[in-house]
Amino acid sequence: MYRRSIAKSVLGTDDPTKIQESLSSWDKFNDVAQKVNAKGYKMLSGYDDSYRVFSNNVSSPWVTGTTVTVDPNIMNWVKQTKDYTTKGYNNKTILWDNKWTADQGPKSKVFGFFYSTWGINFTLEGNSLAKPVKEGGKEEVGNGIFGDWAVCQGPQNYYWGGTWICACKGTDNAGTIKKIMKSLTCDKDIMKKITTETQDYTNNKAAMDEIASSDFKSKFLGGQNHIKLFAEVAPKIDMSKAGPYDQGCNEALQNAFHDYFNGAVTIDKAKANFEKTIKTKYPELTEVKWPS
Repeated sequence: MYRRSIAKSVLGTDDPTKIQESLSSWDKFNDVAQKVNAKGYKMLSGYDDSYRVFSNNVSSPWVTGTTVTVDPNIMNWVKQTKDYTTKGYNNKTILWDNKWTADQGPKSKVFGFFYSTWGINFTLEGNSLAKPVKEGGKEEVGNGIFGDWAVCQGPQNYYWGGTWICACKGTDNAGTIKKIMKSLTCDKDIMKKITTETQDYTNNKAAMDEIASSDFKSKFLGGQNHIKLFAEVAPKIDMSKAGPYDQGCNEALQNAFHDYFNGAVTIDKAKANFEKTIKTKYPELTEVKWPS
């Protein structure tokens, strides 16, 4: 997700296709970060913003047997984030904190965010408003930076969770729950309606392909049909390395290295803190391997 106005100021265009050309590799992304900084803006908000792009492009799962393996690509994130922090390319925020939220608002000077599909409508849109809906504000151009956003693929494919529906074990409403679950995940017309009304990307390929090839436009994204982009890149996402320890390991590593980025600890201390957290959280895991 990037700010159209900042893109025009720095790169001379806000067209998603042309912006993608400028951000299609990490080397290009870093070059743009330098240009963004020279113009007085921040490329990213904080430490965690690019993390999932790196963590979703690893060569092995977090855990094999009882061994935790920190992938070299995770350390590429550490290197990049330390570099961005030192050079002032980010605003030293932490995911979900107040500063991070403010960096998506009208007074922000942050170029962009590696967001989730659900985050566009559930989080970013609300954060972009000068007057929140709950205070009588409207989701329309003129309220904050509504309409000043666009989306492009970025340097690599990645994923970030999703929207989940669960049933309680032992429920006496199994039939009704089955009907609701099937309707909300398999009914093409319902899936299409959810997307056109909320902008969220749902999990029915036929429905998404129909919207992708239609004249659907998002006012929040300056008239862009972001579903077309998502429909193109979603099949390229690789989840073969996903596993049950992902959330715990990802969060522990991010938390451990925040102190390294802000200069409170050395990189070796950050590694040691990660190992301690992991072995406390998962006593069955006996070893942590770091890339050489």
